[in-house]
Amino acid sequence: MALGLTTTEAKTRSIKYGPNAIPEEKPNLLLNFLKKMWGPVPWMLELIVVLELFIGRYTQSIIIGFLLVFNAWISYFQEKRAHDALALLQQRLAIKVKVLRDGIWQVLPSQELVPGDVIHIRVGDFIPADLHLLDGHISVDQSALTGESLPVEKNPEDTAYTGGIVQRGEADGEVTATGIHTFYGKTAELVNTAKTASHLETLILGIVRYLVAVDILLVVGVLVYTGVKGFSYFEAIPFALMVLVASVPVALPATFTLASALGAQELARSGVLVTRLTAIEEAATMDVLCSDKTGTITENKLAISAVLPYGFNSESYVLQLAALASDESTQDPIDMAILQKARERGLVDGGAERVNFIPFDPLTKRTEATAQLDGREVRIIKGMPEIVSGLVSPRVDPSVDVDCLSEKGYRVLAVAAGEKETLSLAGLIGLYDPPRADSKTLIQNLESLAVRVMMVTGDGLATAKAIADQVGLGSVACHADKLRQGLANGDLNCDVIAGVLPEDKFNLVRSLQKAGHVVGMTGDGVNDAPALKQAEIGIAVSNATDVARAAASAVLTSPGLSNLLDAVKIGRQIYQRMLTYTYNKIIKTFQIALFLALGLFVTGIFVTTPRLVVLLLFANDFVTMSISSDRVRYSHTPEHWHIPQLVGGSLVMAVAWLAFAFGTLFMGLNVYHLDVAKLQTLVFAMLVFTGQANVYLVRERRHFWESKPGRLLLLSSLGDIIVITFLTTQGILMEPISITLVGTLVGSIIIFAFLLDFLKVLVFKRMALSS
Repeated sequence: MALGLTTTEAKTRSIKYGPNAIPEEKPNLLLNFLKKMWGPVPWMLELIVVLELFIGRYTQSIIIGFLLVFNAWISYFQEKRAHDALALLQQRLAIKVKVLRDGIWQVLPSQELVPGDVIHIRVGDFIPADLHLLDGHISVDQSALTGESLPVEKNPEDTAYTGGIVQRGEADGEVTATGIHTFYGKTAELVNTAKTASHLETLILGIVRYLVAVDILLVVGVLVYTGVKGFSYFEAIPFALMVLVASVPVALPATFTLASALGAQELARSGVLVTRLTAIEEAATMDVLCSDKTGTITENKLAISAVLPYGFNSESYVLQLAALASDESTQDPIDMAILQKARERGLVDGGAERVNFIPFDPLTKRTEATAQLDGREVRIIKGMPEIVSGLVSPRVDPSVDVDCLSEKGYRVLAVAAGEKETLSLAGLIGLYDPPRADSKTLIQNLESLAVRVMMVTGDGLATAKAIADQVGLGSVACHADKLRQGLANGDLNCDVIAGVLPEDKFNLVRSLQKAGHVVGMTGDGVNDAPALKQAEIGIAVSNATDVARAAASAVLTSPGLSNLLDAVKIGRQIYQRMLTYTYNKIIKTFQIALFLALGLFVTGIFVTTPRLVVLLLFANDFVTMSISSDRVRYSHTPEHWHIPQLVGGSLVMAVAWLAFAFGTLFMGLNVYHLDVAKLQTLVFAMLVFTGQANVYLVRERRHFWESKPGRLLLLSSLGDIIVITFLTTQGILMEPISITLVGTLVGSIIIFAFLLDFLKVLVFKRMALSS
């Protein structure tokens, strides 16, 4: 008999192994905020602020600094995580346990457990550490760890893992591993190390790379030209900086964050809580969904699927016998499933009376009962077919029928009955974890949106394939050994992968990501947590464990997976809004930057002022943030950002607007004979109004009149036009121009936009941007 540890030994081992807990990583709020000011767009703004301060332009530097902090503020507060996976793991371990210390059984916090401790576990207990069982027999629910829906029998010399729940029996066990060294803890470490690259950051960096290249050429050109022409560098440097400011997508990160936040609110109303905003954008580009089986595609609840009577017995008789050999007090999933089916058929209160009951014994692999049935005493045995068939006479071999049921993914039980020692085989019962009612429809809908669905499960191959067949998932099933042999290259031709461990799911997701796929992962258990965090979009179902919810980037709040479809559709709608904003920004950047520089080269004057360029940022960039709530359609294929195509198409449109800008400049100089100050006001108004017109051109991939814009976008544009018209005609912050000239400018832009729309449709088609 094990004596356990002494208090002194326990303290020594506690110093060596540490507490039985997962280390908590507390985020630094200030550091998280400062990280929002670290990236390609913030770098450009920070450089401009420094240069503005260096040349004494304090007002401009304060305004641009405000824009920098504003972007960081929006991103920081919208992206605060709802929970922390490691903290929840620590809370999960904060339980009491019965420990043998100093030869006396004591109740201690589980955090104080150390390797070598002897503990006692019984029905309902959460296993707080990895154990080597010394005596007793228990049935353990490991579904949260391995994904297996059926309880696992544990006998002396077996290992019981942290995170399992004892469903039947009791036992003593010696602690072999604690904290992060346990099976459960290693899963937590995988959750902690899982990280996926942000596609949003990659996108912004790609866009900025093109814009910086244009900036450098134009700024160098401006400085060289002003030097040759004898301009004062105190005039030339501020103007060159404004060319740089005009090229920075100042509101791009904030707009993406705001659009995602609005999408998160919309998803919340649909029963999807988003904890990582980038997951919404990733949902639009997701092309592979790895789904857990137990509790995700299936209900994680055993049910009777088949009853196969032998001889002259009926299905009802076999089911009645099985119900008499079951007991609700054990809370055994198999017994509960049998009793539920028997109640549905009215077989529980059918006049039979149970006299004696022997619960399931892991050693004999069977349950026994004696009952008064039809005026006679009947002995009933229920258990594994190979065990029960060996007890009947004459001997019956049910192996063919057992194999047939097993191929369908059923767990098979045999039922025998008779008087005393004379037993005959009454029949077989097949149980399985049935699919959710909405799983098949969901998979069909996802595949119609060009999202490949793979089922990844810890269950056996036969069970997994049977479920896959029922939900229409595909016919190619593989065992996880294929993954472990290094054959997963991202294009693994498997619809179903069975027998996986947590690290298999994690490695599969990473393998698919390395092959260029954007991966989604659904799950409900601890075993799913590492893959949920590694995936671009990890979705925890409504009945998920706390650990799975913490690791996921989205949590479903209602049963089933149908809300996942909303996440994909809304994600693709947000993609369309962001594509509109990005396309508009690149076009206007090319137009404005080229116009400011080329206008100087052609006319020899600064076509607008640094102050008006900063005002232009507010008039265009932040007003067009209303695109984040625009009315759009979702596409039927995964969305992907193609930066070269995006920039190429933008350049064509920018050249057209550049021609209009020079036309306006020519009219101001040679028709209206405006002085430099009024000409700069006219140019400012033209840049604002063409920016608004361009939004309505690019928001619709077809002709712009084929869809109605969102209300907020219309109101923002109207407000922008009214404010800018008031400023330009009243001479606030600039020289005034006549209302007639402003009206003529607006009318000209409307006509030009109608004509340009035909070129836009052609450009979108050629650049493969139309949806």
